[in-house]
Amino acid sequence: MKLRLFIIHLCIVLTMSLALFLHAEPEASVNFSKSIKPILADKCFACHGPDQQKAGLRLDDAQSAAKLLKSGDRAIVPHQPNVSSLISRIFSIDPDEIMPPVEKEQILTEEEKSLLKNWIAQGAEYEQHWAYVPPMRPKQPAVHLKNWPENSIDFHVLSKMESNGYEPSQEADPYVLLRRLYLDLIGLPPTIEQVEAYIQNPDPNRYEQVVDDLLQSPRYGERWARRWLDLARYADTNGYEKDRYRSIWPYREWVIRSLNEGMPFDEFSVKQLAGDMLPEATEADRIATGFHRNTMINEEGGIDVEEFRFEAVVDRVNTTGTTWMGLAMGCAQCHGHKFDPISQTEYWQLFAIFNNADEPELELQDPKIVRKRETISRKIQVLENALKEKFPSQPPNDAQTNITKYAKGQYYQERLNQWIDKSKSKAVNWQVLQPDSMHSKFHATLTQLPDHSVLASGDKPNRDIYTLTFNTNLDNIGGFRLEALAHPSLPQEGPGRAHFFQTGDFLLSEFKVETLQSDGSWKSHSIHAASDSHHKKGHEAERSIDGKLDTGWQIGSRTGEDHQAVFSLKNPIHREGKSTRLRITLDQSFIHQVTLGRFRLSATSQEAPKASGLPAKIESLLTKESNEWADEEFALLQSQFQKEAPELKEARQEIANLKKTLPKLPTSMVMTERSPEHARTTHRRHRGEFLQARESVIPGVPSLFHDWPKDKPVNRLTFAQWLFQPGNPLTSRVIMNRTWQAFFGKGIVSTLEDFGYQGAAPTHPEVLDWLAVEFEQSGWDMKHMHRLIVTSATYKQSSKLTEDLKNRDPENLFLARGPRFRVDAEMVRDIALHASGLLENKIGGPSVFPPQPASVTDLAYGGGGYRVSQGRDRYRRGLYTYWKRATPYASFMTFDAPNPERTCARRIRSNTPLQALTLLNDEVYMETANALAKKLLTQSELSDRQRIHRAWIKLTGRPPDEDTVEKIERYLQYEMIALQKKPEAAGSISGANKQDPSTIHLAAWTLVCRVLLNLDEVITKS
Repeated sequence: MKLRLFIIHLCIVLTMSLALFLHAEPEASVNFSKSIKPILADKCFACHGPDQQKAGLRLDDAQSAAKLLKSGDRAIVPHQPNVSSLISRIFSIDPDEIMPPVEKEQILTEEEKSLLKNWIAQGAEYEQHWAYVPPMRPKQPAVHLKNWPENSIDFHVLSKMESNGYEPSQEADPYVLLRRLYLDLIGLPPTIEQVEAYIQNPDPNRYEQVVDDLLQSPRYGERWARRWLDLARYADTNGYEKDRYRSIWPYREWVIRSLNEGMPFDEFSVKQLAGDMLPEATEADRIATGFHRNTMINEEGGIDVEEFRFEAVVDRVNTTGTTWMGLAMGCAQCHGHKFDPISQTEYWQLFAIFNNADEPELELQDPKIVRKRETISRKIQVLENALKEKFPSQPPNDAQTNITKYAKGQYYQERLNQWIDKSKSKAVNWQVLQPDSMHSKFHATLTQLPDHSVLASGDKPNRDIYTLTFNTNLDNIGGFRLEALAHPSLPQEGPGRAHFFQTGDFLLSEFKVETLQSDGSWKSHSIHAASDSHHKKGHEAERSIDGKLDTGWQIGSRTGEDHQAVFSLKNPIHREGKSTRLRITLDQSFIHQVTLGRFRLSATSQEAPKASGLPAKIESLLTKESNEWADEEFALLQSQFQKEAPELKEARQEIANLKKTLPKLPTSMVMTERSPEHARTTHRRHRGEFLQARESVIPGVPSLFHDWPKDKPVNRLTFAQWLFQPGNPLTSRVIMNRTWQAFFGKGIVSTLEDFGYQGAAPTHPEVLDWLAVEFEQSGWDMKHMHRLIVTSATYKQSSKLTEDLKNRDPENLFLARGPRFRVDAEMVRDIALHASGLLENKIGGPSVFPPQPASVTDLAYGGGGYRVSQGRDRYRRGLYTYWKRATPYASFMTFDAPNPERTCARRIRSNTPLQALTLLNDEVYMETANALAKKLLTQSELSDRQRIHRAWIKLTGRPPDEDTVEKIERYLQYEMIALQKKPEAAGSISGANKQDPSTIHLAAWTLVCRVLLNLDEVITKS
């Protein structure tokens, strides 16, 4: 009976369970990218990801995650969560079994466990992230509103609108659309004349004609260069504590010119990443590499220069990732990327590609300056050639007791012979030493030149120790000569590598000589005396043999010349055998980058030699017999005599003064690839730290991406070209997304800097892919893409926000209305200058210093130094404003200009009271308001109402309505009455000294214009 009841009860339970199962809601589909990848990245990848695979398990890859483990289990068995060890481990209550381990303190929530279980039950599919799949041109969708689209962009936008119940807005008012177009393509509003010409033009293609004209305008390059310079982190100073000036404005000029010329974007990019490596690279190609020289430079005294060079390369890797790949590459510096499939090792392989570049300054051959230098140089040459003729025929009367009559040239010959005899007496016979090995402790590149001098280039450490070895057959060596030689590649032509305050100088802390002994050891030789041809006061050559590293030989201001120091040995070095093995150490342990740039070493058998003060070539000639001199050698001696003869002091001073007028050639910071023999070795850095170098890595790119070109070297040039190869899923999308954001205020992918798993999903993936493919197939033609966007119906829509759109789509995600947002910081000022007639249209050149509050620059290290530009430079576009990293131009920062310490893919936009106060009170805007008022009042035939009408069109691009005119007119009258009561205020506001009705009128109009410049419509697009 009991058994029967039990069976009946069991049947009822099973029946009910079956019914519940049949009517149960199916488990919702679990998306790997949205739901599973974040859990695995956060809780599992640290131990089972691309960098580390404990127990042999790797969960970021489908094939690896499903393989048989050493334990005999499989972590993931698709469709079978009950036999998947991952599920049993995460649900375990055994502290020795549960995953993640208890000590990790990364407990999975019940919801996360459930998601993982359901995902495996549904098949454990690893889907590839959309951004890593190469774009394909989507088919044109069918739409209901067939007459609306202007091009393929519109079909895809309209299709999404219609499927979500939206309709496009009507086309914007022609006044509004024209101003929008001007601001977008050239960054300046149209003039009154341009507005009137457009409105009155009956041609149905008038809009397209304006588009074509603006794309050819020289202002186009300036507008789009400013956006690119955000990515390039352009600034006119080095950053960090000292934040000194740097010369890199030629790079900015190159960007403007390239954009105006319509340079294809792939070429534009390759030149910036590796222009120096192109076959037969031009000066312009090398200037382009300034993109990655915009990194900050730390010049503080106590730093390790190599550490900050390392930081600069890190910045280059991360900036490249943001600019061309749309990826947060920096997330993989310290460990494997937590979300995207990029391992830490792959990060350092990419680092290795950028780690093999030197960072020189390129002297630019500006044609005008070169011609001027050549003209002055010819004058100098003429004067130098005429020196002999200027030599007096007789000695001064007070220099002789019995005046002797000299034949023509006889006195010159006598003085020349005297000089030769005197110089011969102190000349030393030196044997130039040819180094067979050279080593820089802190990684400077030492190169032996044909004359056996050594040139330092590449890394410029704070301090360095050069060690050179030689073989010589010279016997009884009594001393050594160190020549510090000038070279065009060095700052101020050297001979040192010091920059800024000590430009061209060096400091030799200690000079050491050793010889190799038969037992393999090195024997040090005592130096008992040192002399030099020239030294800075208190920095004689003797200071480099005193055993103190903070003293040494230094030349001071006598840069661009050759100098020498001679070191006499206490006991001569005797040769044992056929030759002597020498090791000479040049210890430069001073800490401000004052190291030798070019030098040459020689030895002599003469006992206790001293510095002669003569150039090495002249000294060498003087050790020969007179009858051995060739004509050209004797001419050299004469030339040296003329440089020293007191009788020619005044003539030489004339030459020296002329040399001071030689204009300096401009320079720009560039990159240069190191030769294979000087290639750097890159190491993976544990936790990304400079001091924790681990195993070496070879250059490469993450395996996530398309293949590397076959038979191509792994270097910057190939990498730059690889970015634009077919199959790259990112570059064209990333660039087009940023372009879209520039026109519409928001990218199709809102996270412009991150297309990875943590980035936002695209709102219109078909539009983005269509743009990306079109961009590639157009030959990377940026102007073509800009034209497509601004001629689309999507772009032309009115930006009016209806109540329905405000409630349903406040962020305009469905693009059912036109763009409307405040213009960039620089354009706020440019609009004011343009409307007032003050704007200077010169293109290119060094940065300028427009007015700003003096207190701003006084806050910077070292005080002010901000000298406001005079003349037309005061009114140049914001693009050319001097950008100091420590204290950027204040009003630009108020309007959200980015700090150039790091790359910026998207500017934020804020709305603060300080912005309104700036437009009302900043000197720039008061000056533009005054200039606009004067311009309006010079048209005496106009009434105040007509002036209001003109001012409004100048600033907003459209005519005002009657209500607006009346309000402005009432405000003008109010200010006129107020100023009549305080006439002294009128003079202050207008800038005029006299107190009469015209001054009051000008002051009142200045205040009106100030208010108009502050209108939201003036600084807002659409």
